[in-house]
Amino acid sequence: MEAGLAVVHLFCKPTPSLDREAVVAAVKAAEADDCQVITAAMLGHKADVAFMALAPDWRTLRALQSALQHAGLEVVDSYVSITEVSEYAKGMPEHMLQARLHPEIPPEGLNAFCFYPMSKKREAHANWFATPYAERSEMMMEHGKSGRTFAGRVAQLVTGSTGLDDFEWGVTLFAASPDVIKDVVYTMRFDTGSALYGEFGAFYVGYLDFIENVL
Repeated sequence: MEAGLAVVHLFCKPTPSLDREAVVAAVKAAEADDCQVITAAMLGHKADVAFMALAPDWRTLRALQSALQHAGLEVVDSYVSITEVSEYAKGMPEHMLQARLHPEIPPEGLNAFCFYPMSKKREAHANWFATPYAERSEMMMEHGKSGRTFAGRVAQLVTGSTGLDDFEWGVTLFAASPDVIKDVVYTMRFDTGSALYGEFGAFYVGYLDFIENVL
């Protein structure tokens, strides 16, 4: 990676051959190879455990994925993206830009976890990419203003995935509690940028915990 970090979200279910010690070893090996790994216990039928990993080298993420599979976890869904600085973030202080390219997760005290992918529409009546930059920038400023009303209760990491996965961005939320996740997503959907142009994929929710406690 020339700038930023590679990111993979792995959503897994245990198989009868699950080796818990091998799973723990896989996570520790990735961490020893300059990789941040967080784990979450998931609710619902889609997955039982989630791994979010960030590293400078995609090969580190691939090694983690392979090791988890060899340890008896079935990857039932995944998402590939990279950390990035949005084109609408021009003029932000350098330390804030670097925090987006090289985030340190998870934020302390925000243990509710949510991930979903999203894109912007390209429909005749609502084509984000045919909308002038000034209008798009204004809508993103509105979107950011809505999010800042939840400061201290939720933190988000938006990663870019255009050309890397099925949607254009991956959104990871860390919140003080599940109801905060619901409230922030609901509130921000009224913003013009989401109400007219937003398309969303599947939502995955759970809570952060040490890998030893998740399986």
